[in-house]
Amino acid sequence: QVTLLESGGGLVQAGGSLRLSCAASGRTFFNYAMGWFRRAPGKEREFVAAIRWSGGSTAYADSVKGRFTISRENAKNMVYLQMNSLKPEDTAVYYCAAGRLRVGVPLGGLNYDDWGQGTQVTVSS
Repeated sequence: QVTLLESGGGLVQAGGSLRLSCAASGRTFFNYAMGWFRRAPGKEREFVAAIRWSGGSTAYADSVKGRFTISRENAKNMVYLQMNSLKPEDTAVYYCAAGRLRVGVPLGGLNYDDWGQGTQVTVSS
C-alpha cells in the first residue's frame, strides 16, 4: 500500500519561504513521477510541479516557475517543494502525488493515482 505523507505547511507572510516535504513508501518509485498539486478555496485542484524519480527531470506550472523548486532524495524516499517569494494567491492545500510514467506524456499530464492527505499553506498579505 502506497503512503504519501506531506509536512511543512504553515502560515507565512508574502515574500517568505516554506519547504514542503513528502515521505513516500509502499512501492519502488523507479518508473514514477512525483508531483505536487494544490487546491485553493473555491477552485479546482491544479498542477504545481513534478519530478521523475529516476533521472530527476522536472516540470513546473507557469505560475510558480522561478519561485518554486521540486527535488527528491532517493535514498530517503523523500520529495520536497521549496517555495520562495510566496504570494497570497499561493494559499492552498498542497498535495503530494505519485504517477506512473508514460512514454510521450509530459509530467504534468500523467495520471496521478496515489495521493497524500495534504498540508495547508497560508500566505498573508
